[in-house]
Amino acid sequence: MLAAMSGGVDSAVAAARVAEAGHDVTGVHMALSANPQSYRTGARGCCTVEDSRDARRAADVIGIPFYVWDLAERFDADVVQDFVAEYAAGRTPNPCLRCNEKIKFAALLDRALALGFDAVCTGHYAQVGDGILSRGVDEGKDQSYVLAVCSREQLRHAIFPLGDTTKADIRLEAERRGLQVADKPDSHDICFIADGDTRAFLRGRLGSAEGDIVEADGTVVGRHEGAHGFTIGQRKGLRIGTPAPDGKPRYVLDISPVNNTVTVGPREALNVDEIIAERPVGFERDLPARCSVQLRAHGEVYPCTAVLDGDRLTIVLGRPAQGVAAGQAAVLYDGDTVLGSATIASSSLLTSA
Repeated sequence: MLAAMSGGVDSAVAAARVAEAGHDVTGVHMALSANPQSYRTGARGCCTVEDSRDARRAADVIGIPFYVWDLAERFDADVVQDFVAEYAAGRTPNPCLRCNEKIKFAALLDRALALGFDAVCTGHYAQVGDGILSRGVDEGKDQSYVLAVCSREQLRHAIFPLGDTTKADIRLEAERRGLQVADKPDSHDICFIADGDTRAFLRGRLGSAEGDIVEADGTVVGRHEGAHGFTIGQRKGLRIGTPAPDGKPRYVLDISPVNNTVTVGPREALNVDEIIAERPVGFERDLPARCSVQLRAHGEVYPCTAVLDGDRLTIVLGRPAQGVAAGQAAVLYDGDTVLGSATIASSSLLTSA
């Protein structure tokens, strides 16, 4: 079995558990940057040189072979460039979700199977059995949402040893096992944006292009330096000099890269209760009459009805949601079991609502 070891406490304990269970385990750290110094380090790091060293030390304690695989070129093409292209198109991507899909359960798993390993073990907080994905028991750490982009076949070769345990217990277990990463802080934000400034990162890749910030009726209320620097539901950083007529804050309602405009309006204008999603993944049985949907990582869960017609998934929410952005994943659940996921293409408020 191949154990993906990020350098954090979760993947270290996951590798230790499968090794203790009697599996023949090899640890692998993925080097994802050609220039690791440009990625986050320290408490907010992910997949850096520092993390590679932490992963190696954990593998030594566990007593398993350890290697570093260079996946920087694949990561740049499938995650970083995809991230930039999605923002340029007016959508809001989730790079962690894309990394799971394209790197950990495509590039890594494909290489593992080609080398004769039968499965890949990771430190994700989720549960899987015969390709069926479900939530982890720790509601605050559950990662089934970001794993729902994986196919059933990929999930049949995946093992998530932490799905039945809380994060607090994992840290205690790491300490008992003598793993130095027991108290290492979790990684946060986007690993390939070193200072956390997404707008500046995108400006460096896409350049500046001034445009209008408008109300829904077309009235110009401000200017911006690039529509790619905004996301649906955004409130802060709009820099609008003209106050709203009702004195309440404005929110980003729409982003149009074609004419480089950003439309803003009141919070209630964000309400949607119908979502159209494309590129479905994982659906292998008929959808139940009623299910639930999660629209962002660790976000609220909404009751819904859903109809899958070919590559088009239509979701009608039981109550309106706000801040639904194209490019994010819509993950359907039957209780705690993942039914499948699709990429949000558009959303609207039904006229009958």
